[in-house]
Amino acid sequence: MTFHQGSGHAARSEIGRARWGRRLLAVLAATQVSGIIFSPPCTAQLTPGEIVGKGDVGRLEGLVCEGIRWAVGHGMNLKIVPYGKIELPPAYVEATEKYSSQVSLGPKKELLGYVAGRPFAIVDRADPDAATKIMYNFERGHYFTDDLGMHLADAETGRIVLEGPTQRYEIERHFTLDWLRIIQYVGRTENEPIPAIADNPDGTFRKSGQYPLLDPFDLKGVGMLSYRYLNPDRQDDTWLYMPQVRRVRRLSSAQRSDALFGQDIDVDSYGGYAGQIPWFDWKLIGTEPMLGSLHGENLPPKPCTDDGGVTFCENWEMRPEVYILEGTPRLAAYAYSKRVIYVDKETYFILYSDVYDRGGELWKVIINNIRTSKQPNPKVSFSYPIERMFVYGFSAIDIQLLHATRAAIPGMAFPDEPGWLVNQGAKTGVGERWFTVAALIAAGR
Repeated sequence: MTFHQGSGHAARSEIGRARWGRRLLAVLAATQVSGIIFSPPCTAQLTPGEIVGKGDVGRLEGLVCEGIRWAVGHGMNLKIVPYGKIELPPAYVEATEKYSSQVSLGPKKELLGYVAGRPFAIVDRADPDAATKIMYNFERGHYFTDDLGMHLADAETGRIVLEGPTQRYEIERHFTLDWLRIIQYVGRTENEPIPAIADNPDGTFRKSGQYPLLDPFDLKGVGMLSYRYLNPDRQDDTWLYMPQVRRVRRLSSAQRSDALFGQDIDVDSYGGYAGQIPWFDWKLIGTEPMLGSLHGENLPPKPCTDDGGVTFCENWEMRPEVYILEGTPRLAAYAYSKRVIYVDKETYFILYSDVYDRGGELWKVIINNIRTSKQPNPKVSFSYPIERMFVYGFSAIDIQLLHATRAAIPGMAFPDEPGWLVNQGAKTGVGERWFTVAALIAAGR
C-alpha cells in the first residue's frame, strides 16, 4: 500500500488537505482547547450497517492498512457503524490547557517542559518534527494517566492453515496472564500525587509488569517487568523471570522487538507501539479519513468465523482524520526495518500498525479492537463517571509465516471480569513494591 507515490494520489491529498484546512479553521473557532479537534466523518465510501468482507477488499484501498486488507481478504469481516465522537477526560483537557504551551522537543527529540496532559495541543503538519510530536501525544494520551490494571487476559497462538478459498486456525498454545499493571510517575491527572510522584529515585517515566503467567503449564510463573526512564539516553530496563531455571534475564532494547514464547507480538508492539520514541526516526506520511474499531459491543470479543478465528469481527467506523506515520529504528539489531503506524487524531490512539522485515516486505499486522464506555464490562457492578477507552481484543498476524496470536480482555474464560482498571489508584490493591524484581520472582515461585 503506497501513501505518497503517484501524481493522482498527490493531487487528491492536496485537495483533501485544503478541505480539512477549511474545516479545521471552523472547528478551532469553536473548541475550548486548541488542537483537540473533533470533525464530522466522511462516510461516502461505506454505509453503516453493511458488512465488509472478502469480496470488498478493493473498496478498502486507502481506508485501512495493508495488513488489514490482507486479513479481510482471508476472512475477517468489518461491521460498519456510524462514527462516534470520543470525549476527553476533563482533568486531561484541563492539564492540556494549563501546560501544553510550555512543551518542546530537545536536540535528541526528548520531551522538554512536560508536566501533564497532551504534550502538543496543536501539531502543524509542515513541522519537520510533526511525527515525533504525534507519537508523544500517543504515549502521553488520555487512555490512562496515573495507573492501569488488567486482570485475567488470555491469548491463543497458532498456525493459519489455508484450505483453498478458506482457512482455519490451528491453536498451538493458550496463555493466561494474572495481572498487567502500570504506574506512571509524571503526567498524573486524577489520583494524588498530582501531577507527579515526587519520590522517584529511579528517575522513571513509568513502570510496568506482566506476571505471573498462569498457563501454559511449562511457562507457569513466568513474568516480565519493565522500567522506562525520563532520560532518553537511558535504555529501558526489562527483566524476564523464568522460574523453570530460577533466573532473571535482562532484555536489551533490540530484544524488545523479538516475539517471545511462540507468540507473534513483541513487547514493543503492545498497544500498537510501546517502544522508546527517541529511538526511532519518525516521518509523517499523510493524514486521511480511515476506518477504525473504537466502539465494540461484544465482550468477550467475537472471533471471526470466516477466517477460522484468527481475528475478531467487531464494529468499524470511519474516523475523520488518521495520521499515517513511518518509524525507522536507530538500533541496527532491531527485528524490523520499519513500522507504519495509524494514529486516530481525535484520540491519539493507535488503531493498527504494519511492521516490515529487514528486506522491506510486510511481515506482521497488529490490530486493536477498542470499546468506549463508562463500563469496562457491562457485567460488572462499577462504572466510570466518564466514558473510557478499553482495548478489549487485539490480533497480531505474521503474514509471512501464516501464524497469529489473538488476545481477549477480559479473557474468553473470564467473561465476568472487569478487564481494565483505569486510573484506580489504591483500588487496584497494589503499591510500588509490586514493580520490583523481588516481587516478580516471588510471584513466579
